[in-house]
Amino acid sequence: MRTNIRLLLLGAAAASLPAAAQPVDLSPVPFQAAPSALPEGWQHGAFMEIFVRAYQDSDGDGIGDLKGLTRRLDYLKDLGVSGLWLMPIQANGDGDHGYATREYRSVAPEYGTLADFDALIRAAHARGIGVVMDYVINHSAAQHPLFTEAAKGKDNPWRDWYVWRDTAPPGWDIWGNYPWYDAATKPWLFKGEPKDLPHPGANATDLYFGTFGPHMPDFNLRNPKVLDYHLASLRFWLNRGLDGYRLDAVPHMIENDAVHWNDQPESRALTKRLQDEIKAYPRRFVVCEATAEPAAYGDPAVCGGAFAFGYTQHFVKAARGEAASVQQLADFYRTASPTMATFVSNHDIFAGLRLWDQVDGDLARYRLAAAGYLLQPGTPFVYYGEEIGQASVAGLPGDQPLRSPMSWTAEPGRAGFTTGTPFRPVAPNAAHFNAASETADPHSLHAFYKAMLGLRNSRPSIASGRFEASFANGLVLGFQRRLGSERSLVLINYGTQPAMVRIPGLGSGDRLGALYPARAEAPAGDTVTLGPQSIQVFDIR
Repeated sequence: MRTNIRLLLLGAAAASLPAAAQPVDLSPVPFQAAPSALPEGWQHGAFMEIFVRAYQDSDGDGIGDLKGLTRRLDYLKDLGVSGLWLMPIQANGDGDHGYATREYRSVAPEYGTLADFDALIRAAHARGIGVVMDYVINHSAAQHPLFTEAAKGKDNPWRDWYVWRDTAPPGWDIWGNYPWYDAATKPWLFKGEPKDLPHPGANATDLYFGTFGPHMPDFNLRNPKVLDYHLASLRFWLNRGLDGYRLDAVPHMIENDAVHWNDQPESRALTKRLQDEIKAYPRRFVVCEATAEPAAYGDPAVCGGAFAFGYTQHFVKAARGEAASVQQLADFYRTASPTMATFVSNHDIFAGLRLWDQVDGDLARYRLAAAGYLLQPGTPFVYYGEEIGQASVAGLPGDQPLRSPMSWTAEPGRAGFTTGTPFRPVAPNAAHFNAASETADPHSLHAFYKAMLGLRNSRPSIASGRFEASFANGLVLGFQRRLGSERSLVLINYGTQPAMVRIPGLGSGDRLGALYPARAEAPAGDTVTLGPQSIQVFDIR
């Protein structure tokens, strides 16, 4: 039996629209801004990126959920994170990563309920932690009820919610794939790689566009009704207390032709519209994924925050002893906006394996890479498990090596993630690098991350101060952070030999007081000797 779509958004026109296989909420959502529960400037702390499916299972089904995450908030608070970025939690069609959204206003059943979401928000706010989540506006799942309707034929009332052509347009190539798919062949059922699908051919007359493949058809965001639906869906979660969004793949929202398809002016204007909608709510945060021109999207005139792709790899390269990358770390924030977001690994394989694998398990290099991005300007995003040295899982396809269950304990095969069977193998080093053992060791990676986040949380100059007097001297990086009268000096020796450096930007009356390590001897003048592969942070008095 088929049920009617709830078509409240379209008013009188709804009566003429057909039934759909599944309901979808299209009701209007009014703006309801309440005062933020978070302190001013909360977003200048560090975020933790969390794949809910992989974080903590609360019911033994082998899949992480919102209740499990809520149980772990005290751990996150103790570590020192100020915000959480949740990978997609809405009902989805992929049954894994969540970027193929099937319903924008509900929680994926395996993750819990809206009541569980509300409880998470309340509990996080009680601990001073903000929560943002992914919003995938460019495309839906092919299983989305409105795409199911649109694919029924050219006269379907939902047709123009997606992008269609009557013939296969020539010249298109997006990352080696032809992005137009023949609906008559039901390519969304294809289990292989998009590049392995045959070209639709000259006889195809019913083609839809999918930037990221046949399973995720692109919305027609030139259609005002589609944009209104997404703006209402953004408000749906903001009204429930969500603290902002990571906006996925925004440069791909509008394509003009086979040449001008990436990062078009229309996409930038639309991104600004989304930013304005979100920040109309008090103390909300927005960060965008824009791989081609991230600096443009970091500008408040576009998104107001963006991941610094093209820069972030230098944290690891410097830690591996590449002097050119040390120079990049000294140069970047001389001109870059402090609204840029940094990381050393995330959920996408194109950004690299987990940090453990990037430094081949070398703990000294691990700490050097982490210190660089946690103490520089911008908003740092720690990937879940990074703070305990969690490794990638070799031998899995695609991005799966990066998305294994969190290593909570040394329990064989489960790592404290579930009482059942994990949906994916646990990390190969979970026996020794897990939250239980790391939190018990005062010299662990976890203790180091806690110290770095402690500096960021206790020193306003490190959280949001200016970037000054930066220098690279071979494999030594130095920079100051200044906010008002508070000044912090950060020195990192990436080399394997001791180094003596003269510190620029110190006045004759300035004195240094050790902040990290806390018992370090502060130099009397402007020359400092750094141990091999070491980090030192000073208060400039």
